[in-house]
Amino acid sequence: MDKLTTVEGRAYPFGMKNVDTDIVIPAHWLKTISRSGLGQGAFEVLRKQPGNVFDDPAYAGSPILIAGDNFGCGSSREHAAWALADLGIKVVIAPSFSDIFSGNAFKNGILTVVLPQDAVDRLMEVAKTDPIHIDLEAQSVTTPFQDRFHFDIDPFRKQCLLGGLDEIGLTLGDADVIDSYEAQQAQERPWIVPSAAPAVA
Repeated sequence: MDKLTTVEGRAYPFGMKNVDTDIVIPAHWLKTISRSGLGQGAFEVLRKQPGNVFDDPAYAGSPILIAGDNFGCGSSREHAAWALADLGIKVVIAPSFSDIFSGNAFKNGILTVVLPQDAVDRLMEVAKTDPIHIDLEAQSVTTPFQDRFHFDIDPFRKQCLLGGLDEIGLTLGDADVIDSYEAQQAQERPWIVPSAAPAVA
């Protein structure tokens, strides 16, 4: 996955509370195993409403979503994170998240930022007119108006996002250790090494 260091841009001033994963991506989109194209189904029900924030040209391509309390509750569908990523969202800011959604978001390179409600309210106002800046290394969210909000993040998740390391990337980072172990096992227990298949006449 891509490295995430800083993100700056307009943010969707969404703010809705208790948004479950069925709102993020309806169930009929779950038939696919591809991540590509799921952004079209993101917030599908809400986007049918006139004047919705997701189809407002002012926020087109926004990399940040500002949401309400308990974002991502409901089912454990990873498609919710896939849909947000395909929509171009790299950071979601909210007072709280479902644990499962937060984990799925992290594994798909999306940063979830937990801030107090008053900070989220302030960012909602700023988002209507100006960009927001997120610095993962400094663990801060700032605005052009000198607002600065600090957020906490698990150190392991922080390093993975900064380095662009998903589970496959982490495993490949230990490739030399794995190769060394397998070579040692092949010498100590040769019977576990698969033998070459016999040639077919």
